[in-house]
Amino acid sequence: MKDKKLMVIGLLGAIAVALGALGAHFLKGKLSTGLITTDQLNGFDTAVKYQMYHVLAMLALFLFSKYNSHKYIIWAYNSFIIGIVFFSGSLYFLCTRNLLGAEWLKALGPITPIGGLFFIAGWIFIALTALKKSKE
Repeated sequence: MKDKKLMVIGLLGAIAVALGALGAHFLKGKLSTGLITTDQLNGFDTAVKYQMYHVLAMLALFLFSKYNSHKYIIWAYNSFIIGIVFFSGSLYFLCTRNLLGAEWLKALGPITPIGGLFFIAGWIFIALTALKKSKE
């Protein structure tokens, strides 16, 4: 199971780097065409940053779980995965919808804050781990 977690961390990290490069080079070059706006490019960049931040947090959780396998650590890890999919994933599509010719992707808008809530929940689970540890 731990090998699967590390594989997920590696893949999500690689995807973040690849999408960061896509944004910095390809999408930035499309600004002049009007198919992507500065706000959309900034939103795409935010998605990449949040994905990478949480991939690094997942790596830290993976390493920490070798010393403390509390259920809240697992919940935090899973919350971060869901947050990446909902928050970053929806932003990737929302910010490139004009370029993709898929204006209907605007419907993903309400999913983004749900992903943010999962990020927040993950951090709260980490805090709860510390509280639970101090009570034991």
